[in-house]
Amino acid sequence: FSEPVVSINSVTLMAHAKPIIKKVNIILKKGQRLLISGPNGIGKTTLLEHIAAGAKGVALVTGLRLGYYRQDFSGLDPEIIAYKALAEVMQEGTDAELRATAAHFLLGDDVLRTKVGALSEGQKGLLSFARLALLRPGLLVLDEPTNHINFRHIPIIAEALNKFEGAMILVSHSKEFVAKIRIDETLDLSKLQK
Repeated sequence: FSEPVVSINSVTLMAHAKPIIKKVNIILKKGQRLLISGPNGIGKTTLLEHIAAGAKGVALVTGLRLGYYRQDFSGLDPEIIAYKALAEVMQEGTDAELRATAAHFLLGDDVLRTKVGALSEGQKGLLSFARLALLRPGLLVLDEPTNHINFRHIPIIAEALNKFEGAMILVSHSKEFVAKIRIDETLDLSKLQK
């Protein structure tokens, strides 16, 4: 048995405009996937931020490489070119591997030479996925990863996620997208409000 990648013992959610803390017992090991669901405003994004930060109630395995897809792309530097945004997360590998990964996510040389801030929302989304592929994280935290993605690109994203061997935590309102990905456990925050 592999050791847990992440353990979540408590979550903070919003109920009647007030934060409440609820006990949970979620343990994810390598290869396991958790879907976090619930209505808008209940605290899904905040929970993902707490998980990524290893905040109170969350334990991450020591030395974990974490990949975080933020729906607002706040992890991307708008002032650098897309190529540099990929190169800065690549642990090892060649220029050819970086370009092949970019091409897999439909990012050609013209996009790679463009400043991140000048990219479309969809291109920023694809760039974020390419960064995650190059980072090779042990835990993937995904906040609404299909919000800005063209529906034609969703199968590419789903295929990449299904090949991912680490642990994954996903928030998505897209039932069609979620149906394309193997999910092992669901945490429905609306059930915890009661």
